[in-house]
Amino acid sequence: MDRKRGNGNGKGNGVRGRDETEEERADRRWADLLQELRVAQTGVQILFGFLLTVAFQPRFVDLSQTDQTIYSVTVVLGAATTGVLIGPVAFHRMLTGRRLKPQTVSWASRLTVLGLVLLLCTMASALLLILRVVLDDTIALWLVVAMVVWFVVCWFVLPAWTRATRRGLD
Repeated sequence: MDRKRGNGNGKGNGVRGRDETEEERADRRWADLLQELRVAQTGVQILFGFLLTVAFQPRFVDLSQTDQTIYSVTVVLGAATTGVLIGPVAFHRMLTGRRLKPQTVSWASRLTVLGLVLLLCTMASALLLILRVVLDDTIALWLVVAMVVWFVVCWFVLPAWTRATRRGLD
């Protein structure tokens, strides 16, 4: 049986990293992805639950049309984020037993990255709504821009930078 294993040191056989089959690697990556999704899903579900209650608050009718529109966009973004972050679980469930684990993990990973982008948009929209209620519109907008930059740096730039600098060490 061809196990497609490396020799453990990543030299001479074109395989780097761990000594594992493609299926073992997919299992490990799936377990890692599930842990990441648990964190993201919990945060999204709390935010989305909060957003759903806002429309039923007495002061909601006092919001300007612009703020009500921002709220509506935020709720739709929250729903889309929730859907895409739960998507990997559905994807896995629909393909379980079909010997497609590596492809499932690959698609689930892409859905997770899309979920992070949508989460960024949801957070920005929610921050804009909240900060417009309590601060001057211009200050609110600048704070949201600053937070979006912060999220982009933490979630995308630092990992990309680490990957790029690590590539030179391999």
